[in-house]
Amino acid sequence: MLWRALLAFLALPGMVAFAVPLSLAWSESARRGAPLRPAGGLVVLAGASLLLWCVREFYVAGRGTLAPWAPPRKLVTSGPYRFSRNPMYIGVIVVLLGWAALLRSRTLLVYALAVEIAVHLRVLVSEEPWARRTFGADWEDYRARVPRWLPRLRKS
Repeated sequence: MLWRALLAFLALPGMVAFAVPLSLAWSESARRGAPLRPAGGLVVLAGASLLLWCVREFYVAGRGTLAPWAPPRKLVTSGPYRFSRNPMYIGVIVVLLGWAALLRSRTLLVYALAVEIAVHLRVLVSEEPWARRTFGADWEDYRARVPRWLPRLRKS
């Protein structure tokens, strides 16, 4: 099962968040001789850390992977999923924005926006209906408590 989780990570968010943006930005930054911005590197690391935490939660708590061919068997509501229903996608977008800053790439900003739109549509059209069918009342309770994207600020 661990090999499936690793393969799914490399095949899905690994391609979207690492391989494609680096390919897009390579020639752009080389042409302009754009210096790297260290803050962008920190943003990439933050997003990648969130992404890996999410993959771990899918594997440990959900007993599955992020891949459609081996989805979690249990609804994952722990770790970063306590605060957002889609922290893995947030991690991908954060990585993309970090790459855009690091490489000073307008192309990657446009790519990040396109990925965000595609992900939002996928969540609405495919993932949420699947979760409703698969997890039933547990999903409905989770959906009512946890926002789709950004965590809610709570009063103390």
